[in-house]
Amino acid sequence: MRIGIISCETFERNLEPLIKGDPDIVHKEYLQFGLHEYPEELKKAVIEKVNALEGKVDAVLLGYGICNSLKDITKQMKVPTIQLRGDDCIGVLITPEEYAIERKKCAGTMYHTPYFALMNREWFEKKMRTQMPNYEEMGITLDWFMQKMFDGYSRVLFIDDGLGDIEKYLALSKQFADELGFRHECRLGTPEILEECLAMTKELALASAKGD
Repeated sequence: MRIGIISCETFERNLEPLIKGDPDIVHKEYLQFGLHEYPEELKKAVIEKVNALEGKVDAVLLGYGICNSLKDITKQMKVPTIQLRGDDCIGVLITPEEYAIERKKCAGTMYHTPYFALMNREWFEKKMRTQMPNYEEMGITLDWFMQKMFDGYSRVLFIDDGLGDIEKYLALSKQFADELGFRHECRLGTPEILEECLAMTKELALASAKGD
């Protein structure tokens, strides 16, 4: 059987250990983070990427949650597709049930996976430059922009994915929290949903291959 993976790059660190050396994985592609801010563009890109694999794979693992615009997206796929269970990457990495608990603890939480911790302030500076190219003329600083973006937030929650080499990401996450004056907390994540959905994709691919 042949399996394709179309995923947001936020899951690359978590998916790679699960698929390394797997002969059933014949195609993998990680799309740039940030498309979720443009729902129609994200939807279009995901559909095109999956449908381009028609005839080349038996099933696809779609490395996206609902992400505001992808609900029921698999109905528009020409290839049997499994979508991740969860509203977004955080829900996938800690489970929707635990995500709901964390939201109740503190609605104003910035969630940090190793991927997001590595983005640090530089990503937001690029965002500011894109959204307000004349920010210097307006007297706007990155600190001001960050305070406006995170108005109402009070916590950074770092998710340890259990894959090791975590110290540098944790340090960056703590630095991010300190610079914004937020409290910093840490919790464990789980590969449970990724493993579950990969297994479901294999079952789907096997059934599809037999059908052919």
